[in-house]
Amino acid sequence: MERNAKSVIKKLKAMSNPKAVQGMARFGINPKNNLGLSVVQLRAIAKSLGHSHPLSLELWDSGLHDARILAALIEEPAKMTEDQMDQWARDFDSWDICDLCCIHLFDQAPEVYKKARQWSRAREEFVKRAGFSLMAVLSVHDKKKPDSVFEAFLPRIVKESRDERNYVKKSVNWALRQIGKRNLYLNQKAIATARLIHLQDNKTSRWIASDALRELTSEAVQARLSNK
Repeated sequence: MERNAKSVIKKLKAMSNPKAVQGMARFGINPKNNLGLSVVQLRAIAKSLGHSHPLSLELWDSGLHDARILAALIEEPAKMTEDQMDQWARDFDSWDICDLCCIHLFDQAPEVYKKARQWSRAREEFVKRAGFSLMAVLSVHDKKKPDSVFEAFLPRIVKESRDERNYVKKSVNWALRQIGKRNLYLNQKAIATARLIHLQDNKTSRWIASDALRELTSEAVQARLSNK
């Protein structure tokens, strides 16, 4: 495939699947500017293109949902600036793009921990989601950071556990659960945090806490962490 944005977008449009867009919408994926390509299809295209920072920028600027996922898959993390990360985060309009960028791209960027802290304070729903999604992803992907780095995220989780917006509360819950599954020490810290959150007189907080406690105190999680 030619490595220019115009030809790539032409190919994406030729593969469009309106029925798939309808199916995605049922799972909360924004149907606007969505061609309906699956992540499997986009991964195959990304593999044929290889990594390219300039092409990634052009594809993102197209505004197409599918092109932006492809942009995240071919971007070069080391070449991302803070301004670019902030711009892309502000452009998020669907949870799937937000999470894919966090899982496959932003977690490798040089300023990722700084962005996680900053974005967790944001007003915009998907920027804020990105902050907590990064906390969750880093808890799994970064094996070398000390416990103190992840323990420092817990006060932010408590503070933002009252945010009732669907995509924020789910990412706050995700971050709490992943931190609590990192090791036994953080498991106990996360359980204590969940119990503190549960004391808040707020429906969202109680849901976040109850769901996290159910997993973090389960026999399966306790057994796995004890055997690490």
